Formats: sequence, C-alpha cells, structure tokens
Amino acid sequence: MSDNHTYESTGCRFVAVLNKKYETGRLMNTLAHLTVGLVKSHSQNLELLNITDYVDADGSIHPDLSDHPFIILKADNSNQIRNLRNTLIERKIYYTDFTNTMIQKSAQEQREITAKTKEIDFEYLGVCFFTDNETAREFTKKFSLFN
Repeated sequence: MSDNHTYESTGCRFVAVLNKKYETGRLMNTLAHLTVGLVKSHSQNLELLNITDYVDADGSIHPDLSDHPFIILKADNSNQIRNLRNTLIERKIYYTDFTNTMIQKSAQEQREITAKTKEIDFEYLGVCFFTDNETAREFTKKFSLFN
C-alpha cells in the first residue's frame, strides 16, 4: 500500500477468530487480551486505526473508538486458528494470538509454560489481526460469525 493511502480510504477491519470449544467467559478474556496486544503493536501508528473520540448531542465524549469494523468469527478447533496464524505470518500481517498456556494463574507461570511448549503443542483460543477488507475476506471465508 502506498504512503498516500490510509487504511480508512482502502477499507480495513479488525478480525478476531475464536475457538468455539471454549466457554464464553474464557473467550471474552481471550478477545480482550488479543485486542490490547493488537493495538499495542500499532501504538506508533495509531492514525492507521482511526481511533477517535465520539461526541454525543449533549457534548459528552465517548473516547478512543475506532471507525473500522471489528468482526468476530468462530473456528471449529485450534488447528484452524494455527493455520490462519501461519498464513498471517507468511503474508507478514501483524497478529496477536492467545494459547492455552496463557490461561494459567500468574503471568510468570504463563511465560514459563509457554517457553517450554513447542508451537505444534499449543491449543489456540484465538487470533486477532488488522488488515484491508479484501485480505480479511480471503483469510476468513471458512469461518462463520460468532453469535
């Protein structure tokens, strides 16, 4: 994408794909962690995310919302998320992921267990990325909306 195009002008979206086999509370936690990680990755270029304040008719500010859609999809299993993650890596699209090692009791324990686990042994709860609409559709056509 050339420098004179913005994500807004090309049409982009946030996409999260969550493993449907986990309970809602666990997936909400997963989604929160994925979102924080993805926004952190863009912290030097927040303008790409079109994060802005919304002001209502009373003048009250609803801060820091993105103009881009955020689509939440479901995967049938961890392998579907792993395959999507690999595609994102191949295409050099920044992503965040969340694995079963990240649901331990403490952050230190999470890091220790993650460091001892090979990628193939992870159970993926979710992955999140931000890209143009066409690429997002290409990568996610086999997933359905999470509802």
